[in-house]
Amino acid sequence: MKKKTSNNRKYKFTYIKTTVLTLFCCTFFMKGYTPFEETGENYFHVMLNGQAVGTLGDRESAEALLVEARRGIASASEELLFLETDLQVTGEEVLWGKVDRESDVLENMDAVLRSDIQETMHRSYTLKVNEYMVNLSSMEEVRQLLQAAIDKYDSEGKFRVDLVYDPGREFSVLTSEVVDTSQEEESDINANLEAGVQPVLSNMGATRVIAEEEKNFDDYDLGILTMDFAEDVEIVEAYLPESQLTELSEAIERVTKEQETPSIYEVVSGDTLSEIAIKVNIPMDRIIEMNDSLEDERTTLQIGQKLVITVPEPELSVVRVEENYYEESYDAEIVYIDNDNWYTNQTVVHQQPSAGFRRVVADVSFLNDKEVEREILKEDIVKEAVAKVVERGTKIPPTYIKPISGGRQSSGFGRRSAPTKGASTYHKGIDWATPTGTPVYASCGGTVTRAGWGSGYGYVVYIDHEDGRQTRYGHLSKVLVSVGDTVKQGERIALSGNTGVSTGPHLHFEILINGTQVNPLKYLQ
Repeated sequence: MKKKTSNNRKYKFTYIKTTVLTLFCCTFFMKGYTPFEETGENYFHVMLNGQAVGTLGDRESAEALLVEARRGIASASEELLFLETDLQVTGEEVLWGKVDRESDVLENMDAVLRSDIQETMHRSYTLKVNEYMVNLSSMEEVRQLLQAAIDKYDSEGKFRVDLVYDPGREFSVLTSEVVDTSQEEESDINANLEAGVQPVLSNMGATRVIAEEEKNFDDYDLGILTMDFAEDVEIVEAYLPESQLTELSEAIERVTKEQETPSIYEVVSGDTLSEIAIKVNIPMDRIIEMNDSLEDERTTLQIGQKLVITVPEPELSVVRVEENYYEESYDAEIVYIDNDNWYTNQTVVHQQPSAGFRRVVADVSFLNDKEVEREILKEDIVKEAVAKVVERGTKIPPTYIKPISGGRQSSGFGRRSAPTKGASTYHKGIDWATPTGTPVYASCGGTVTRAGWGSGYGYVVYIDHEDGRQTRYGHLSKVLVSVGDTVKQGERIALSGNTGVSTGPHLHFEILINGTQVNPLKYLQ
């Protein structure tokens, strides 16, 4: 009995050893476990964009799975995607450890990447006009935008915009081509006629010379002849996020709507504000408002003077030529007779003009709505115009300067309340308050015609100038010139004071044209 018990214990011990050994072997050889070998890192934690996506047995598998995940997302979209990928693989050496299935890691990577898609990059087209750019979602939208710019002026619906590759560019850049559809139809008709008729004429040996005769008014093809864009148009393909694309209606509004663009107009001989307003198609009061140098419509302009004007223009301008018939009253060009002994502000009209009447066919060139050129092709004068004949001076007139240094303007030109008994309620000059004894200078060179007491003026000096104007200096304390003296501009002629009808020390200054006082501030430089 004892021997049997001893054998049972021996068998039991052997069974336990065998079981433990079997479990130990399974631990190292079972699928999903990494056996312990002293070879360095053999167990890898994989993080993608800061999120754990699994564990693997080597680094290379993590990188390969990321490539596969990216490829899967990209292949499912026709657009270009911007994916943020920050792969971090941390390795360690372990005795044993459970790794994830590669399919599970791939699925986890796909989920992380899809949640972190920054923005879909759409295939789009960038339209560039000078420095202005707009992004549209398709080439057809680009064409529609350009067509809208043409249609704004194409009342006849004759012109079509095509997009063509620019042969002068190294890279694939599109540009625009405005096509006259009526010319296309005419070309097709002519081709058919040539194919059917020309061989017959050639076989007959017929030659025919048609003498070119002068056209009648009915012979002209009136309407729009040509149309194109004033600026170079470039279209390039790009991949852009949806946030950078512009709706077609908004793009058309931006590109075709007139924007106010500041520019400069230089005054030329013969210009007046009213004529400039007509030239630039801007109201005269708006031009005066934009220029501090212009007080009102009577302001004298100087040749070469630069005026700021604001011309409304769209981002994309259209040029066109129209052949027009019209009947109009017209004026002959002014005939000028130059007189070298006169100043440029001196003119005499020797013959008044009379308008004529004519029938005209002309090619008129436009930039948007503004006419830039007119070429008369045929003209029938019904009534001849009579030209205006003007004699004008060529000498530059003298200038006028402020007659004192400093001083405070105490009274302006025009209506006022009388400052003291006996003073005028309509002030015919400018007053500058200044201490008695302040030097007074000739505003312009000329001849002294009065120097002494002048009743309400007190002590006064009159100077006549070569351009026919006269200056007066009143309420002086001392006169330093005599009648008949010739003085130069800036020469000292008197000292200021408080004589005559005066409320305090000041200088009263006048400028007279044709014997009438004018506002001196308009003429002082």
